[in-house]
Amino acid sequence: MSMAIIVHGGAGTITSDRAEIARAGCREAALIGWRILENGGSALEAVEAAVRALEDNPNYNAGKGACLTVDGRIELDAGIMDGKKLSVGAVACVEYIKNPISLARKVMESPYVLLVGRGAQEFALEQGIPQCSFGDLLTERQYKRWKEAQSTGVDAEEEPRYHRREVTPGSPRNEEKHGTVGAVAIDTSGVLAAATSTGGIFNQYPGRVGDTPLVGCGFYADENAAISCTGQGEDFARLLIAKRAADFVAGGVSARDAAEAAIALLGAKAEGTGGLIVVDRPGNVGFAWNSENMAHAFMTEGLDEPITGV
Repeated sequence: MSMAIIVHGGAGTITSDRAEIARAGCREAALIGWRILENGGSALEAVEAAVRALEDNPNYNAGKGACLTVDGRIELDAGIMDGKKLSVGAVACVEYIKNPISLARKVMESPYVLLVGRGAQEFALEQGIPQCSFGDLLTERQYKRWKEAQSTGVDAEEEPRYHRREVTPGSPRNEEKHGTVGAVAIDTSGVLAAATSTGGIFNQYPGRVGDTPLVGCGFYADENAAISCTGQGEDFARLLIAKRAADFVAGGVSARDAAEAAIALLGAKAEGTGGLIVVDRPGNVGFAWNSENMAHAFMTEGLDEPITGV
């Protein structure tokens, strides 16, 4: 079987001064996953490691660098899936977890599929995943954005997670970068896997959950294809975009054509924008988006270096 991995760093508008940063982070994540595949590791291990690298990179809206909710919290979502066993693990609205994708992996290995909020955080402690501090996740860039979005001020030294007031959350239709990150891969055994992680929408209502941790919506993997999505989560959830892309592959189209067909469906049925990445069983990669940009990188057999783009 041919090995392949492709990662994305979010769809939306990527300004010229940040384009190279976005490409470099995706390149690094793709290489991390590729080395695991080269050394005989599983697709599941590869996508988890690639997404962890993106979560650790403060330039993406996932893990460290995630955006803030309207009341100044950082709530994280993630999901992971093994295409051979159809095993799924996901978490939503978790706080103080440095790498939610690894917590999702632990959920996948439990009797559950999706854990949320406090229960997910307690499960993390039971599984030996320590809590991090709020400051470990917060970046100056995101804090400044959050401060500017508030209708009234807050003392500079005050941590935003303790701040409460009546304000109007940002609309999901605002032209914001949809900073979800994700990875899909196939290993030498022909097993496909997908992983996705996000900090949600900037200034979103507390407790809001988009497509990222919802199987078939923001991620999916089976015997035919693996998919990770990024974009306006409500529309991806309504349309089950990830599962539809997998079904297109099952119907005989290539990874590239399946990606383009899924985004065409999104454009025809909804107003939201976004993109997705796909890898199919023969090891072909595909990607498509209808937003201005989508940071991505992929590595397949025969390449010396990942191919990147925005």
